[in-house]
Amino acid sequence: MNRAEALAVVKQNVKNKNLIKHMVAVEAVMGALAERADEDVALWRLTGLLHDIDYDQTAESPAEHSKLGAKMLAEMALPPALVQAVLVHNEAHGIPRTTPLDKALYCSDPVTGLIVAGALIHPSKKIAGIDADFILNRYGEKSFARGANREAIAACEELGLTLREFVSLALGSMQQVAAEIGL
Repeated sequence: MNRAEALAVVKQNVKNKNLIKHMVAVEAVMGALAERADEDVALWRLTGLLHDIDYDQTAESPAEHSKLGAKMLAEMALPPALVQAVLVHNEAHGIPRTTPLDKALYCSDPVTGLIVAGALIHPSKKIAGIDADFILNRYGEKSFARGANREAIAACEELGLTLREFVSLALGSMQQVAAEIGL
C-alpha cells in the first residue's frame, strides 16, 4: 500500500480532521525515527499514518481501540510488523512492545499532541515558532497537554534517544509537514 492509498483509507474511516492531522504528524515522526535508526522508512511512515484507523469505530469503547485497527489492517494484507505495532500501541491491552517499530509508535503517538499543544499556546500559533526548549520547558507542567502521556513519551529511551533528542526530532519532522497538519 502506498501513501496515497493509505491516506484514502484513513479518510474513509476517520472523519475527524484533527485526528487525520494527528495521524499525519505521527507518520512524519515515525519516518524521522526510521531514518535515524536505518529502518524501513516506508513501513514506519505507513504505520504512523494508519495507527488510529479504527478510532471513530472504537471511540465509545477505548479498550477495543487498536484491536479493531489491527484486524482491519491485517485484512488489508499489510505487513505483520505494522499490524503488531498498531495493536500494541494501546497500552490498555497489556501486550508488550518488543520491536523497535512497536516502541517507536508508542512514544511517537503522544509526542505529537505535546508539540501541537506547544504550537497552540505560542503567540504565533505556528509550529515554526517553537523549538525543543519551548516544549521541554512546559513538559513538566501537569496542566500543559494533559492528554500527552509523559511516560509513553519518555519511552523514547528504549530507542536510544534522550527526551531532548526525541522532542527535537519529532518537532523537526512535524515542522516539515506543517502545512498538511495546519500549523
